[in-house]
Amino acid sequence: MQGNVTIDPIPLEPQTKAPVRRARLPDEKLTPGRKPEWLRIRLSQNDEYWRLKSLMRTQTLHTVCEEAFCPNLGECWSRGTATFLLMGDICTRSCKFCNVKSGKPLPLDEDEPRRVAESVRAMALRHVVLTSVDRDDQPDGGAHIFADAIREIRLVQPGCTIEVLIPDFKADPAALKLVMDAEPEILNHNTETVPRLSRWVRPQAKPERSLAVLRMAKEMNPAGLTKSGFMVGLGETWAEILQVMDDLRAVDVDILTIGQYLQPSKNHLPIERYYHPDEFVELSNEGHRRGFKWVESAPLVRSSYHADGQARIIDRVTEA
Repeated sequence: MQGNVTIDPIPLEPQTKAPVRRARLPDEKLTPGRKPEWLRIRLSQNDEYWRLKSLMRTQTLHTVCEEAFCPNLGECWSRGTATFLLMGDICTRSCKFCNVKSGKPLPLDEDEPRRVAESVRAMALRHVVLTSVDRDDQPDGGAHIFADAIREIRLVQPGCTIEVLIPDFKADPAALKLVMDAEPEILNHNTETVPRLSRWVRPQAKPERSLAVLRMAKEMNPAGLTKSGFMVGLGETWAEILQVMDDLRAVDVDILTIGQYLQPSKNHLPIERYYHPDEFVELSNEGHRRGFKWVESAPLVRSSYHADGQARIIDRVTEA
């Protein structure tokens, strides 16, 4: 027990067999309205949580945990893990599901990678996730900041595995290569939703561009792990979800995350319906059947949830 919640241990290995298939509940039982019981959480704010919060403020750093109102913030920070948000807290895009501020960002802070690395060392992290706002104002989309942060972490915290959750860099191969040349263990780029809804959910992005980024990343480093994720509850159909899975496997994505969309405010897209936990189990089954090496599928799953557990398949892939 930590703080106010009981934390289950992270599995040491991915499931090699999919869970027992359960029948999907009828749609009429999964309607919009009051938040279901399984989505009600209590934020754990123990000593470790406040230590990490203080550290972030001291180093003038941002975390996507806070900016995106992540429902797992208490659990992850209580574990001593966090996802760093690079390049400020103002995004040049205006996705309709995201709580990160949009507008004109400040100039890049070229010293930020060093400060992130020092925080990783101070936290003694064995796995770190680096993500960012979109920086379409930059020629390389800010790719060099990712690359510099990876290299700085390698210098001060040897053995720490690194995942990067990147924007699409407008599918610029040169920008992506900057990141891939720094050799992150996991390259993550989210598709977020099904193609039919993409223009409303993330108007400045394109599904085909996201797939191109994931394809190029695997081509640049075939031995590296690629990862993607999407939300459910925005009005997609079951068949569309399965098609997204097929599209991701077609570009050899290794790791998949699926979670329930939660509306950050009344100004964001509404929730069309809540998916039952049994449906997430079935989606996990579908992912395993398609050959993903790891699937995280549950109502509160977000991109970085149990990322340190996912990093443990790296040695398995290398040995293979």
